[in-house]
Amino acid sequence: MKLYPTQIGIVDANLIKTHRRTSIYDFNHNGYLSIYNRMKAITIKTPGDANQLQITEVADPKAGPGQVLVYVAATALNRADILQREGKYPPPAGVTDILGLEMAGTVIETGEGVTDFEVGDNVCALLSGGGYAQLIAVDADMLLKLPERMSFTKAAAIPEAFITAFQALHHIAKLQKDETVLIHAGASGVGTAAIQVALHAGAKVVVTASGRKHQFLQDLGAARCIDYRTKDFAEAVLDETNGLGANVILDFVGGGYFGQNLKAAALDGRIVSLAALGGARVEKVSLAPILLKRLQLTGTTLRSRSKAYKKQLVADFRDQIWPHFADRSLRAVVDTIYDWESVADAHKYMEANANVGKIVLTIGE
Repeated sequence: MKLYPTQIGIVDANLIKTHRRTSIYDFNHNGYLSIYNRMKAITIKTPGDANQLQITEVADPKAGPGQVLVYVAATALNRADILQREGKYPPPAGVTDILGLEMAGTVIETGEGVTDFEVGDNVCALLSGGGYAQLIAVDADMLLKLPERMSFTKAAAIPEAFITAFQALHHIAKLQKDETVLIHAGASGVGTAAIQVALHAGAKVVVTASGRKHQFLQDLGAARCIDYRTKDFAEAVLDETNGLGANVILDFVGGGYFGQNLKAAALDGRIVSLAALGGARVEKVSLAPILLKRLQLTGTTLRSRSKAYKKQLVADFRDQIWPHFADRSLRAVVDTIYDWESVADAHKYMEANANVGKIVLTIGE
């Protein structure tokens, strides 16, 4: 039996086939599932602040060959959502302009050639866009099947943060056991994921974060937390490592941290730049440490990578990292859950830098 998820449980998908989606049925009043001809999604009125976000009707996506159609239960916020909302980070060519780089939900339809997933499977996925919507068509190769007892709100908080951390630490930085990792913005979604991925690899973790977030990050496993507002993080890293420095540095801040990152890096250190939230320009910084320490500097964005790259990355993540969510040695860190009707408040909360971990949106009717 094919199943269709609703807020009250599951419904035989034959019901859907017998009605055009132009019909609207109110389950609560006359016993029918609500069926829409056009799904709802969060869209942007005009580029600008969080108040430009609105819930509107848009055309349903369709599952093509190798894809599945997912009924979305939850998505999660990312800094890229804010930049796109402001008109500063357009989606790649051919990608929907609906926000949302990750989601969790239930498969309601499978396209031609899909064999590893079936209707009724609960899944999550990394996306190039489209997560802020009721339905999404996703390449089956990008899906992760949820372990038993994992909630949609937890699952939605995993793909972007943990796959980004996995890519940065393993695919790019080639992190080794007993190395020291400096993670900037340690309380962010990617930061809390990177702490766990690094610890799982047997590394020592040092993070920067505001002081009020330190206890949580220490409980998560960080060996040392540095308040970037009051401390010289480079000096603190050198002190923590007996002058050796960090073997790997994950940086989201950019220009203002560049010189200090060079100072904090160890011989043969690897610096991975994931964002430039503090500015993209660097001035009056000597490049000598790059030469003398034999440093590697790598910039990366995940959204613009090719489908082939992302499918291989997800396959590696599925093999090496995903099983540890089932045994709970890794976990999603969720700060706050908002209903999607409060999406503007959720964006404002992220802009205030108040969160520790991910901010999740539940997708409603």
